[in-house]
Order: sequence, then C-alpha cells, then structure tokens
Amino acid sequence: MQKNNYGMPLMGLGTYGRRGAEGVAAMLAAIEIGYRHLDTAQSYDTERECGEALRQSGLARADMFITTKIDMPNFGSGKLIPSLRRSLDTIGIDQVDLTLIHWPSPHNQVPLPVYIEQLAEAQALGLTKTIGVSNFTIALLQQTQAILGAVPIANNQVECHPYLQNRKLVDFCAAAGIPVTAYQPIAKGTLVGDPVLEPLAAGKGCTVAQLAIAYAFARGLAAIPTSGKRERLASNFAAQELSLTPADMATIASLDRGTRRINPASAPAWD
Repeated sequence: MQKNNYGMPLMGLGTYGRRGAEGVAAMLAAIEIGYRHLDTAQSYDTERECGEALRQSGLARADMFITTKIDMPNFGSGKLIPSLRRSLDTIGIDQVDLTLIHWPSPHNQVPLPVYIEQLAEAQALGLTKTIGVSNFTIALLQQTQAILGAVPIANNQVECHPYLQNRKLVDFCAAAGIPVTAYQPIAKGTLVGDPVLEPLAAGKGCTVAQLAIAYAFARGLAAIPTSGKRERLASNFAAQELSLTPADMATIASLDRGTRRINPASAPAWD
C-alpha cells in the first residue's frame, strides 16, 4: 500500500456516520480487506469505534494509522490538549498518528495562533506523531506555516473530487510540500450516471467510484471514502490498482465545475 512521506497510507477509511456495532463491523471489514488508515474526528463520535475495531482486529498498534481532528469548541486557550487526551482515552491508545484542526475558527473568533500553537505543543508532548489541518485555504496555510516555523504541516484535508478539483489549493500544497487528503472523493454518489464518467469507467471495467478514487491517487492525493458495505469497501480499496492514462486524466479534469458539497456558513472564503 502506497504511503506518503509521513507514513500515512494514501488509501484510508472515512468513519463519519460509522457509529455503534454496525460502525465497528464496517471498520473490521475494512481492516480485513486491507485498509490500514482510519480517519475519525471528535465531532464524528466514532473514536471509540475506531479503537474497538483496532482491538478486535488483533493488529499491532504500529500497523494502523489513525487520524483524528480537533473540534472547534476545543480551540480556546488551554482546551486543545485536554480534548486530545480525551480522544486518546476514547480510542484507547497513547498517541495518534495525525491530528488535524477540523475547520478554521469562523471569522477568527479564536485567533489562529491560539490553537495552532496548542497543536504544536501536543505534538511536542508526544500525544500525536504529526499535525495538520483540514479545510484550510492558501492564506490560512501560509499563516499556519509562519506560526509553526520549522514544524511541518503533515496534511491538509479538503473536499476534492472530479466536480471540485481544488487545483489552485492542491498546486500550492504540492509546491509547499504539504500532503493533501481528499474527503468526499466520490462526491457522495453524485458522480454516478455522469455522461462522461460512466462510459470511461465501462471502458476500463471499473466503477465510477473507483475511477474517482484512482483520479485522486493519480493527482498525488490521499483519499478517504467511506461505506458500511463490505462489497463497496472492497471495490473502493481495489481502486488503488487502477491505472489512468494521460487521456483519462484530461477527460476527468474537464469535469471540474467547482461544485462543493460541504460548505457550512462558518466555512472560510474558499480559494
């Protein structure tokens, strides 16, 4: 399985909505298929399920990459590190592999240095191996770089799929050495039936979802699709084996229409 420079498998399982026994079962199925990266968040309320799946799987802790994200109510001075300790207790581990700021504070209600400096401190304390951000714009990334200094931003997790390719941001991150993870890589099923993608997928003997995930990988991104169904989990995982030609890439690139699925009122001014 391909990994980035920080040891993160490029294929991961998004765990939003995977709660309770069904959630644990989905995660266990994913692990049996070969997934070695679980992406959770404080706001998902799936940290406990991730820990339970890891324990039931019998895998060594070192064999599973776990990402979590800090929720906005935990940004204030003195709040972030205790919240991450609670996350570790909930998962049942001593350290996460990657901790992200889930969203920038709306309208800078909590100044960026307040929570970024706490995140860096959490890394220095050994609570998290690496740190990064999610839903950050170029301007916010530049500000974060200035705050962190020599401490690297190990990831920027953003919505990215054929209908929202985020080229300006992805190009900036590539130049800055910041790995990008695509969430919603299959645009929550809205790509199905696309008059360009369907015949392209049929010609390659794959599904549209596999095509979209393979496109993310071909662009150098990680991808964290989610599903509760074993067959879909296996199908998504198999997208790693799909090769796209330059012509395929150009065809999919032409579908970018800036359609953003996740855009709350509190979101930053997107690039």
